[in-house]
Amino acid sequence: MTKITLLERLKEFSEIHTGDLLLPVQPQEEDENPPDRAATVYTPCLPELRSYERKAPFITHEIVTGKDAAVQRPGGGKFMQSTAVARTCFCVYHKNEQEGKLALLTLMERTRIALLEEVVIGGQFKLDLDAGVETLVYPGNPNQTAVSPFYLGEMITTWQLPIIERKVPHGKNQPDFRGGGYPGAQGGEIHR
Repeated sequence: MTKITLLERLKEFSEIHTGDLLLPVQPQEEDENPPDRAATVYTPCLPELRSYERKAPFITHEIVTGKDAAVQRPGGGKFMQSTAVARTCFCVYHKNEQEGKLALLTLMERTRIALLEEVVIGGQFKLDLDAGVETLVYPGNPNQTAVSPFYLGEMITTWQLPIIERKVPHGKNQPDFRGGGYPGAQGGEIHR
């Protein structure tokens, strides 16, 4: 459930750091002049993927890959390091193309800068600064005759997950992995 917890913490983080940024909402038949509002945050995707026009402004967080690998400790021994790559999508609406692109960039920059300032979220997930933070603003289609009122971008981040302690069954012929049942054994480490 660690990756699910990461998504929950990313959602909370986004709500805290972008909640005061009010953005335009596309008018609907029932409401011709809707008030500006903060981006709604979803995990792992929009409830109705085809209705993004009605949902903008919004942010989505989803996990796209994960990896578990043995990592060498500086003092010897190894431990399991788990990472997850998260994709964060941003969508804003604006009638004016220039203002729409600036609104998108503002939402993305607010999130990016807050992540780089805090680095650790939820007290257990660390942003992997060596992997970096990658952002992409989707360019408009030059073949379009009309400018879309929706502006989209995404951010890719890599997160170090909490270390998972290895569990080995204890018994008559099973050494205690965590308790040093054999020479050189230490809690949660892999020895080769």
